[in-house]
Amino acid sequence: PGGTAAVDAPAFCRVAGVIAPAVNFEVWLPESGWNGKFQGIGNGGMAGSIYYDRMATALRRGYATAATDTGHVSEGVFDATWAFGRPDLIEDFGHRGLHLTTVNAKAITAAHYGRPPDYSYYVGCSKGGQQGLMEAQRYPDDYDGLIAGNPAHDWTSFYAGAHLWYSLATLADPDSYIPADKLPLLGDAVNAACDALDGIEDGVLDDPRACDFDPAELTCAAGQDPATCFTEKQVEAVRAIWSGATNAAGERIYPGLVPGGEGTPGWDRWVSGEAPFTSLHWLAAEGFFRNLVFDDLDWDFRTFDYDEDLAFALEKVGVVLDAVDPDLRPLRDNGGKLIVYHGWSDADISPLSSIDYYADVVSVVGEGREHAAALADTREFFRLFMAPGMGHCAGGPGPDRFDALTALEQWVEEGRAPDRIVASRIRDGEVDRTRPLCPYPEVARWTGSGSTDDAANFECVMP
Repeated sequence: PGGTAAVDAPAFCRVAGVIAPAVNFEVWLPESGWNGKFQGIGNGGMAGSIYYDRMATALRRGYATAATDTGHVSEGVFDATWAFGRPDLIEDFGHRGLHLTTVNAKAITAAHYGRPPDYSYYVGCSKGGQQGLMEAQRYPDDYDGLIAGNPAHDWTSFYAGAHLWYSLATLADPDSYIPADKLPLLGDAVNAACDALDGIEDGVLDDPRACDFDPAELTCAAGQDPATCFTEKQVEAVRAIWSGATNAAGERIYPGLVPGGEGTPGWDRWVSGEAPFTSLHWLAAEGFFRNLVFDDLDWDFRTFDYDEDLAFALEKVGVVLDAVDPDLRPLRDNGGKLIVYHGWSDADISPLSSIDYYADVVSVVGEGREHAAALADTREFFRLFMAPGMGHCAGGPGPDRFDALTALEQWVEEGRAPDRIVASRIRDGEVDRTRPLCPYPEVARWTGSGSTDDAANFECVMP
C-alpha cells in the first residue's frame, strides 16, 4: 500500500497484512536461498508508504524482510493531514506500528520456514533512524542489531528547533530569504576558510566544529551586485541556522547545522526551496504543527513560543514520538548491537544531535565512572560513525556509499566490532575517492604518504 513496484527481485512469497487500526505491512519471504535472517525496513519523512525498493534490496541479500506504512497513507513525504485529531495514529507512527510489524513479521517468517530467524536486523535512515533508536530504547528484544542513520530521534524538538527555526530564520522576514543560487557563494567561502584545517584541501570539512567562519564576510558592500553577496538579513539567517534554536532564556533547544556543503545539493532543497515557502524545512514544519500539535489548519508559524508552545508539543506528542532515552543498558544486556551514522553535511538533521545523544548514552552506561571507561563500555555495543561531507542519508561532497549492514552482521554474528567502515564517493559512475569512517570520537587521519583519495592511506585515531 502506498509503495512503488519493486524491480530486480528474486522469487518470493508476499504476505500483506493489517494491524488495527490501520497499520499496513508486508512480509517478503525468499522462495530459495534464505540466509536464515530477518530484516526490518524503516521509513522516511512522515512515513505513509511501504518502501518496496528497500525490501527488494534486503531480499537480494537473502533476507526475509518486512516494512510498514506505520498506520496511515500519505500523499507526500511531509503530508501530515492523516494525523489531524488522531492521537492513535500518531502513536502508531511514533513507535507502535513498526514494533507490531516486527513481532508479526518474525512470527510469519518462523511459520513459513518452520523455524525462527537466526538473527534479526533493522535498517533505517532519517525517520528510519528515529524508528531504529525507538526500537533500541523501547523494544530492545526486537532486533539483534540495528542501523540508525542520520536519526531524527529528538523528533519534537527537531521539528521545532530545525524545521521551524530555520523557516523562521529565512521566511518570517521576506528580506531574510536566501535564494538557492546564492548558496554556492556561502559554500565556497566556507571551504576557502576551513577546508585546509584538517590538513587536506579536498572540498570536505572533516570536523566542521573547528570552522569559525563568519558569514558577515559575505555582506554586500555599498553598490555591490546583490547576486554576489549576502544582505545583512541573509547573514543573520545563516547565523541563526548555524547557531541553533534557543528559548527566551538563551537555553539551547536543538543544535544548528554546521558549516560545510552549502553549495552542494542539500541546502538548496531543505533551506531555500525553489521560492519562499517551498523548502522542505517549511513543508515539514507547517504540516507537523498544524496537524499533529495544534489541530489548527490556520496556525501561523510566526506565533510559535519556544517556551510555552514547545512544552505543549512535548507533552502532547513528544511522549510517543521522541526517541531520546539514553539508557540503552537493556539493549546491551540483551546482546544487541547498534550502529548510528550521520553525515556532517546533513542539511536536514543537525549532526550534532547524534553526537549529543551518544554523549548522553556514554554518561548513563558509565554509571559515574571516568569518561574513558564509560566510552570503552559503550563501544562494546554502540558505535557512532560521523561521515565527513555526507548529506542527509546520502549525497554531499564527501564519500557517502558504505556497507554498514555487513559491518553489523560481523559484529553480531562473529564478535568483530567495526573499527572502520570504508565509504566511497561515486562520480560519473566511477569511484573517485574512498575514506574510512571511524567510530566516534576517532577521526580519519592521512598517514602522510599515498593518495588522499584512497582509504588505505588513512588511519583512525583519537583527535
